[in-house]
Amino acid sequence: MEFLTVDMFKAMLREALCEIEKREDEFSRLDAVIGDGDHGTAIVSALSAAVKAAENGAEFKSMLSDIGFGVMLETSGSTSTLSGAFFLGMANHASGTELDAAGIKTMFSGGLANVEKQTRARIGDKTIMDALIPAVEAMQKSVSADIRELFKAAAIAARQGAEQTINMKANYGRARNYGERSIGYADSGASSWSCMIGAFAECIIK
Repeated sequence: MEFLTVDMFKAMLREALCEIEKREDEFSRLDAVIGDGDHGTAIVSALSAAVKAAENGAEFKSMLSDIGFGVMLETSGSTSTLSGAFFLGMANHASGTELDAAGIKTMFSGGLANVEKQTRARIGDKTIMDALIPAVEAMQKSVSADIRELFKAAAIAARQGAEQTINMKANYGRARNYGERSIGYADSGASSWSCMIGAFAECIIK
């Protein structure tokens, strides 16, 4: 498969929301260990806003911009800030109605770059970055022109990154106050973003 269309991306968002909703309680339970316990609700709200904002999108740039602002306006907290920043960053690096492998790489790199402007967290800090950075890096390393291969590589890397947070100590947010006690549990944010990226891959591989 050579191109990602606007309609395909909308389908990917819907698939991601469906999978996130299935695991909403799981994400909140993980968050309750070292946080407020509301991440499941927050990520569902963010993706619900994203799906809603994407409905009338006709081309990538404006649609992604609508998604980014929609997420930020309809939800609150760090989840909406980082999710919104991700989509707005993508909007700044995408145009037209279809993207090839190179265009997808550029779009996702733009999303990551904008999230990095909102947080100093990096791999090893037990945050969403442990899933997002490896996913985008895996995309960049792929030499395939088949976009399904890009998303498959991203999904695998995101899942592995999220799993690795189990053995990490949290360094950001309220979770950092738990110190060594934060070890032994997967990060809720990394887990939910891994789920989202995995859903993207599953949708496009179908």
